[in-house]
Amino acid sequence: MKKHGVPPAARPVLVRIPVEPVEAAIEADAFDAASRNKLAVRGPLFGVASWSEGDGQRWKVIVPITNGCPQQARDDLQSKLWFRAKDEAETEEERRALLGAVARLETGKPSEVSVLGTRYRVVRAEEYAGLDADGGVELPRPTDPEPAVPEWDRITDTAKVDDGLVLDPDAPVTPLQAAEMLTMRSFAYKGSRYPGGVLRDSARAVDSHPDILLLPTTFMVVERTGNERWQVGGGPHATPQDARRALDFSLAWFKPRQAGVIPVTAGRDVTARSLVAEGTHPDLADMKVLADAADRLRAGRLNEVEAHGTVYRIARSRRLLRWGSDGPESQRPSDVTMVEPMALHPRLDAYGVVHNGEEGTRLEDTDAP
Repeated sequence: MKKHGVPPAARPVLVRIPVEPVEAAIEADAFDAASRNKLAVRGPLFGVASWSEGDGQRWKVIVPITNGCPQQARDDLQSKLWFRAKDEAETEEERRALLGAVARLETGKPSEVSVLGTRYRVVRAEEYAGLDADGGVELPRPTDPEPAVPEWDRITDTAKVDDGLVLDPDAPVTPLQAAEMLTMRSFAYKGSRYPGGVLRDSARAVDSHPDILLLPTTFMVVERTGNERWQVGGGPHATPQDARRALDFSLAWFKPRQAGVIPVTAGRDVTARSLVAEGTHPDLADMKVLADAADRLRAGRLNEVEAHGTVYRIARSRRLLRWGSDGPESQRPSDVTMVEPMALHPRLDAYGVVHNGEEGTRLEDTDAP
């Protein structure tokens, strides 16, 4: 990453001093981490935020900023608008307007669409993490949110990443948060491994979107075998416990199926644990290793376990979003699109009828000229 001259901030950073004991402990944890960890940037993430007068002129996240590709965020938006047209539209006029936005998302790659007084923008965040002296990804901190009683059942709903998140660049922040925001404001990509377009877009964003908004921390599973580099082993979660629950599921349920020990079609209750309990499976020793690792994870609420030579770690991931005069930064021209736009749902006509077997939105069902 490259440090440029810091441009004037579009808005001042309002700092508040933590006075409550819990806030003070969180700030102390942040100071300890900042003093011992280096930062490593993983790359961009994408979601969708909406803005309307009815929301108090605040941008709200409606698609979590966790997608690795801007088109994935557009696809999520397409689905949201399609279902809104199907289930919530009260008039033919309202449905036609929504279907017009759906049609644009089915065939194009807009960074923003407006419909019924609301702007929907693909927003871009940068994901990064702290690294210790050995290159290990930062573990959860003692003050990170943890449930009083850990939940391990995959069916039970828990907190979702960015659920209900309002993007407020004027919100007061703690001294350590302010320091992080000001430090990251002037950074851009650097190095020959990045294409020229990526470097130019990154440098341009420092000037066009000079302010930094820190998004909620997420947690994920990373893994390493031997001396290999750490690899991401799953998606982001809102709490360390949710990441542990995902790792528990992976060890006991997914990996035996991935290895072919348990058929993919086997029932949900067939796991490494159930095979060990039966005690007759030919791969019993391998299954016991996985089951024991999962059991250690549950018993100790651990952030790291090892099985079959692979170390699995609950890692702490951070995200920042750049902010300019017109709000959050959207996708950059150089951002890579891994999938192309397409119709994701059957045709829905202006009267709310779903035509199964027909794909895409027809012009006559929209308010487009």
